[in-house]
Amino acid sequence: MPRLREVPRAEVTDERILFYYDRLFGPDKDPAVDHGTVHATPGDWWTVFAQSPEVFRHAVRGFAVYRNATLDPALRELGQSRAGFARGSQFVFSQHCKQMRSLGVPEEKISAIPHWQVSEVFSPLERAVLAYTDGLVYDGGRVADEVFEVLRGALSDQEILELTYITTLYDMHATICRALRLEYDDRPEPIEEVRLPEGVEARDLSADLSGA
Repeated sequence: MPRLREVPRAEVTDERILFYYDRLFGPDKDPAVDHGTVHATPGDWWTVFAQSPEVFRHAVRGFAVYRNATLDPALRELGQSRAGFARGSQFVFSQHCKQMRSLGVPEEKISAIPHWQVSEVFSPLERAVLAYTDGLVYDGGRVADEVFEVLRGALSDQEILELTYITTLYDMHATICRALRLEYDDRPEPIEEVRLPEGVEARDLSADLSGA
């Protein structure tokens, strides 16, 4: 379950939150109890963000950036899905793989996103978008001039700004989902110590390996 309390319908007074509760879950459901959106996701992103109507409204307004964006939606989703993968968010990665499918992106491209560096299915521009995304997520915005020049050669300044903004927006959402364990990111930390079996004495591993 998420790390923050989900807000039940009965406690919601904000009209915008109620609009999305109705739209995504149905008017007769309490999303904090009866989980499951019309998009087949758990839906606790919405019920946890409802803790703050101001944050909720700001986040939802951010989604509206798609409406008048000039960037090719397939390139937008390529950046978003790679951002989800790079940040380690199963939710963001999964949702935007689905969105790529809805846009008609071939399955071979979607399945190659995790290993795009050695795949031959992407165009030079798509590879630049993927490399740019890695620079944004992995390197905190440190992007090689050579990568940026490929983008500049194919996209307008407006499109590059939209790509940058939307990709980093979803890097933020991926980070939040992991931190609060929302949606498909509700999973335990996978890295923990594997302890010795009972009765086995711990030895000096470095001494054994070095031959000391």
